Amino acid sequence: MDKIKLEILGLSPSQSQSGSFALVLGEEYGNRRLPIIIGMFEAQAIAIEIEKIVPNRPMTHDLFKQFAEQFKFTVREIMISDLREGIFFAKIVCFDGVRESVIDARPSDAIAIGIRFDVPIYTNESILSEAGITASGGEEEDEQEELVRSSSRSSSSRSFGDQLKNSSAEELQRMLEEALSNEEYERAAKIRDEMSKRN
Repeated sequence: MDKIKLEILGLSPSQSQSGSFALVLGEEYGNRRLPIIIGMFEAQAIAIEIEKIVPNRPMTHDLFKQFAEQFKFTVREIMISDLREGIFFAKIVCFDGVRESVIDARPSDAIAIGIRFDVPIYTNESILSEAGITASGGEEEDEQEELVRSSSRSSSSRSFGDQLKNSSAEELQRMLEEALSNEEYERAAKIRDEMSKRN
């Protein structure tokens, strides 16, 4: 079965399920999008790696990578392999230098691990045909572009955004250190973005 390479296009709060996030994957050489609903923890794990935020303590997916490196195996690719009754399934393809092994995983965990190893993410035609959304002109495309622009950060409340805009560089640095100390990585990403705008 032919593999279709996917790219991470965006991550935003799910409109349909409170406390969940929509991870949008895009076909590398096409205009189809594959939205997958994932949990808050997994969304955070994906977001902090994309944003290159270093947590004070390793998260579960970082621990997996350290464990893998310690025992001399690596991840080769992630495969969104199946869709049954609306639930996606994934496989992590690993290699220990001698043989290849395949581990079943939830797509959210597989992708969080895959981006830490900087490996490609794939799916197949049947899954894209069944669950993919084709980006077309008009309102749907505008919505998808907005989803991509939101990238790996949840939408912030207006009051917090205003607070950031009105804070001095020193206050932002203090807030960033406090957010990292409290392991509030989404908040830290927003603060870092505001600091980047000013540089």
